[in-house]
Amino acid sequence: MAFKEYGSYDATGLADLVRKKQVSPGELLDEAIARTAKVDPQINAVVVKHYDYAKRQIDKGLPDGPFTGVPFLLKDLDILEGTRTTFGASIFKDDVADHTGTLAQRFLAAGVTIFGKSASPEFGLMPTTESRLFGPTRNPWNLAHSSGGSSGGAAAAVAARILPVAHASDGGGSIRIPASASGVFGLKPTRARNPLGPDRGEGWGGFSCGHVVSISVRDSAAMMDAVHGPEPSSPYVAPPPARPFLEEAGRDPGRLRIAFTDKSPYGDAIDPEIAAATREIAALLAGLGHHVEERAPALAADPAVAMSTIVAANTALNVRFAEQRFKRAMTTDDFEVLTLASAHNAQKATSTDYVAAQLAAFQISRALATFFESCDVFLCPTLCSPPLRIGELNTMSEDLSHIAPILRRYMPATAMFNMSGQPAMSVPLAWNAAGLPLGMMFSARSGDEGTLFRLAGQLEQARPWKDKLPPVCA
Repeated sequence: MAFKEYGSYDATGLADLVRKKQVSPGELLDEAIARTAKVDPQINAVVVKHYDYAKRQIDKGLPDGPFTGVPFLLKDLDILEGTRTTFGASIFKDDVADHTGTLAQRFLAAGVTIFGKSASPEFGLMPTTESRLFGPTRNPWNLAHSSGGSSGGAAAAVAARILPVAHASDGGGSIRIPASASGVFGLKPTRARNPLGPDRGEGWGGFSCGHVVSISVRDSAAMMDAVHGPEPSSPYVAPPPARPFLEEAGRDPGRLRIAFTDKSPYGDAIDPEIAAATREIAALLAGLGHHVEERAPALAADPAVAMSTIVAANTALNVRFAEQRFKRAMTTDDFEVLTLASAHNAQKATSTDYVAAQLAAFQISRALATFFESCDVFLCPTLCSPPLRIGELNTMSEDLSHIAPILRRYMPATAMFNMSGQPAMSVPLAWNAAGLPLGMMFSARSGDEGTLFRLAGQLEQARPWKDKLPPVCA
């Protein structure tokens, strides 16, 4: 018998029911599968379904962890032994992993049942999830719009209440962008907080990290408690937390010094409803007792230029690995036009260009560190325009010149915190008149997820979002 109250619980609550034997892991899995069948044909969030893997986990006996029995999705950029991982690319559509990534191992140790993979754009390159291989992942709030990217499948599945928490990763905003577009909570951790091995020590030159998107703040905090910490191959280590993150999520944040802006870091005009929502949240923060002032860090370099150089080099290496494996040149039958163009651009760049991009990222990081000497938290819109429409970004177009201007307008503020390695979160605090979510982004000093979790817990109480459900909802 399916567990029909499933949707009213977060993952921590579901795990507590399993612990008390009020519901079984099998019942939770059956409900997640039923919910996938109900809404996934509309949103296309769960692109690889391996229900048998999750059932084998349960039959074998789940570890005793903080999320024992909770259904879970791994993003289709991470590997799980014996299951298909495509990276959103046609060439890998039938690939089966022969080992498990370190972060996935830690998710398993936390007790989750991994019943599938959530959609990602090819190699996670876009802030929308519309791979040629699987087609577009649609926003549960409005199916004509994207759920964001690159963790668009994860955010759409959580927003539509298929499950309360799902794996996500962020190299330029890919946790925060879909969290904003889909109306869920998403925190990007400090660089090196969570592991990236065993196959690599860092992603995108240190920009990329993995964590989750969730309905509740406490799920994100408890999951970070479960998975954080170095591994033998870690090239560097994040500062140790003062106390468990779950404890932080329930603590009073005190009176914080919060700087805010309702403008793009480039000085461009942003959507007026988003600007108004940002000012409204700034006023809410002042009403909660925080010291709030309007000011923003100045860009020491252009994040888009540094990002494009470093991401292109990483993309070129992925293409090279595929060519070595399949012993032929890759074509548009194998990868999308954007992926091959990015790899081609990297071949035209020099090693000096790569070091210059690293230096620009350092200059941005240094400027942000200086800015945070005089504030605890910085608030700005996660996205500067509403969620993109499906098809607005076309990665198969022969002319890709439309992409850069859209990215600059849409997500100008997310990547700089990947460069600095600081923690940053998107909190679902506003919706526009058309009913689309508008996330607010809060960032803190490197290593200080604690402040963000405390503030998020306070905002979750002051302006709850858990019971605000999208039109497409399981």
